[in-house]
Amino acid sequence: MKQTYTGSMTTRWLSPDEQRAWRAYIAASLLLEDTIDRQLQQEAGMPHLYYSILANLSETSERRLRMTELAERLKITRPRLTYAVARLEKDGLVRRESCESDKRGSIAVLTDEGTAVLERTAPGHVETVRTALFDRLTPEQVGQLEEIFTSVTAGLQGEDGPFEGLPWRRRSTPPCS
Repeated sequence: MKQTYTGSMTTRWLSPDEQRAWRAYIAASLLLEDTIDRQLQQEAGMPHLYYSILANLSETSERRLRMTELAERLKITRPRLTYAVARLEKDGLVRRESCESDKRGSIAVLTDEGTAVLERTAPGHVETVRTALFDRLTPEQVGQLEEIFTSVTAGLQGEDGPFEGLPWRRRSTPPCS
């Protein structure tokens, strides 16, 4: 359904089915994020973003990532990541190291204390995600959910995607040695 918005600009309005799907997505994503945030605040005194930083660092072989790579994995701006890592550093959960091969770069490193917090918090977090999301879906729906969001993600962040100016993107950076 096309309607003219102003001047020569044409708006491709959402169909009723698309509008219902969009609103269902918005409601579910906001409620899910709130549920996860509340659980993590209660159990670990941290928001979901901070937990995600610890989890991403724990998934690397040396529990370390260059800050630019971590920002891209988390889909957040570098300034937002810098603020979050500074807070985690203050709490002793992460430390920052200089990048030897690129003086502009820095590396976030998960500390032993950060690992311990993650290990204590992970079971409750996984149970919350399972209860809030996956227990409500059939195995077929889980596969569809993955397929849908993999497609959306690829379309949004792909090299030829409509939003090539994504805030966490940066020209390739040399690896730290």
